[in-house]
Amino acid sequence: MLILKNPEFIQQVFDLNRYFTGGVDNMRLKDKKVIALIDNEFEDLELWYPILRLQEEGAIVKLVGPKAEEKYIGKYGVPAISDYSFSDINIQEYDAILVPGGWAPDKLRRFPEVLHFVKEMNTANKPIGQICHAGWVLISAKILKNKKVTSTPGIMDDMENAGAIWFDKPVVVDGNLVSSRRPPDLPDYMRAFIDLLAK
Repeated sequence: MLILKNPEFIQQVFDLNRYFTGGVDNMRLKDKKVIALIDNEFEDLELWYPILRLQEEGAIVKLVGPKAEEKYIGKYGVPAISDYSFSDINIQEYDAILVPGGWAPDKLRRFPEVLHFVKEMNTANKPIGQICHAGWVLISAKILKNKKVTSTPGIMDDMENAGAIWFDKPVVVDGNLVSSRRPPDLPDYMRAFIDLLAK
């Protein structure tokens, strides 16, 4: 009973509980800033699962598309509203970038700003996450030569023709690049991405 009357002990127990149950003091990515690129027909899970996992770890994630405050619709109908347009972004203010799969990457790769973002992140050795068809964006940014990667098998030839070394694995990490194949691989993908960003 004396223990329960000790406010310092009670505070210590509360703090430990918050730590071991993932409270704010245990957020590995607190204040890290991440861009998630969007355009219509993104793969819904490949956008939202990474965003939610990063937010759980304390990261600040901003959706960036061709237009600011625009609604973009995923392949399966889930909407996403952009926070910023490409032209609003100073890429040097961000710690990492995510490129979702779906058909959006074929649109995203046509924007010079997107290719600039990816090149700048690569030059600065900051984490770049890509899954499924997102490899198309990295191909157009010309950063894959001699890089170990994975992707949906459907673009394996494209990745290899861009100079990449392709593996059929749930996740491949090569330096600052984290790549994955498809939605069932998302847990492995995000564990690797979060570990890299937390370093």
